[in-house]
Amino acid sequence: MAKSITISLPNVGDVLLERSYRAKHINISVKPPSKVRVAVPVGIKFDKAQQIVEQRKDWIRNQIRKFSNSTAKRLDKRLTEAELQHAKAYLSERLKTLAKRHGFQYKKVSFKSMMTRWGSCSSKNNISLNILIAQLPKELQDYIILHELLHTRIKNHSKAYWAELDNLIGNAKRIDSMLKKDYVIYN
Repeated sequence: MAKSITISLPNVGDVLLERSYRAKHINISVKPPSKVRVAVPVGIKFDKAQQIVEQRKDWIRNQIRKFSNSTAKRLDKRLTEAELQHAKAYLSERLKTLAKRHGFQYKKVSFKSMMTRWGSCSSKNNISLNILIAQLPKELQDYIILHELLHTRIKNHSKAYWAELDNLIGNAKRIDSMLKKDYVIYN
């Protein structure tokens, strides 16, 4: 069984259909500037995924158009080893400071160059931060760090989660929307 295939759609370009052991449904994602990936769950044939992609080609084109018209700052700079070490040290210390200030506990922190996320928190309270957040303004760095720290207590994005995040930073939805509107991850 093939792990992935690439198809070409007119006015879209290449689309990667990739077998996913985590996906429960066929999931189409578009990343800047025009990278299209389709997660195909085990048990679903690539032919079926291709049919769905062809049905959704207008939506895909619209997403690509949004990226091309976007004024969002693109975070795609690769850090030198010295910049990487400085960013890790600074963000580790900031995480520790914010956790202590707000009474959060986490197990460990890691840094990755993630393609779609600013950060994550595992079920064991291990926090991963996208190293590219070092390029963001301090307010947005703190928002992302507190967002992940709060997941050590609340493991979802329920109304209760957002209310608690609002208590921590004030107007969390506005900051989240600003982050999504003003910055794009390029990897």
